[in-house]
Amino acid sequence: MRPDRVQYAKKEKSVIARYGLLLIAVALCAQPVFAAEELVTTAHFESGETVPYILNYKSSSPRYVVILFPGGSGVVNPRMKDGKLVYGFKGNFVVRTRKFIVNDEFSTVTTNSTQSEDRIQTVLDDIKRRFPKAQIYIMGTSNGTFDTMALAPYLSTRIAGAIHTSSLSRIASFNAKQYTNRHLVVHHKHDGCHATPFSSAQHSHEKYGNDFIAMDGGIAVGNPCEPLGHHGFNGIEEETIDAIKKWIKQGG
Repeated sequence: MRPDRVQYAKKEKSVIARYGLLLIAVALCAQPVFAAEELVTTAHFESGETVPYILNYKSSSPRYVVILFPGGSGVVNPRMKDGKLVYGFKGNFVVRTRKFIVNDEFSTVTTNSTQSEDRIQTVLDDIKRRFPKAQIYIMGTSNGTFDTMALAPYLSTRIAGAIHTSSLSRIASFNAKQYTNRHLVVHHKHDGCHATPFSSAQHSHEKYGNDFIAMDGGIAVGNPCEPLGHHGFNGIEEETIDAIKKWIKQGG
């Protein structure tokens, strides 16, 4: 694991451990719910090694599939244990908001964040076999944007676009206009995390003309670098996802 990812991952610990009761209460009340959640193990490297991912869907032929890259270490590692699907980072912004993404038009794929072209291509090939007509987007948050930005050149002609939320400060020098596909930068105006300043996201829009959504409102709880701060769009999750989905649909 890269030293910068290890250092930052320590600051973005799993919110489940620290705010478990709060998230359980939210989960019990939250609507809508998934129509289907499936551990998919049909994506394989040439060596035969499986690249597992979680598929959430309501339609057998979605118009859009969004691949989700969480922050922190980015290691979701979905697997079956005692007959139940278990995985990490359930409290992360992109993982916990799947219920607002998934509908008859949108499905999500949750997998380990990565910079590996081989790994992402293996997942893409499997998605395309299952949903050949779907437009594919990738959405990362926080430390996951390290990977969405790193993969941008490779994915430029391979997917419809990328969404970078609560991006690392390097977004300030990220020129999305050089790529063939679409890119969106989404950031909370009051993100208090030192590694993901709002000013960097705003600068990327002002300097390069990157598509940009600035969010406001919600509540901040605990560590500003964890998902229940403004960093994770706490309290405005649905509004943030609605804005992102509207942007995706504007692409056709």
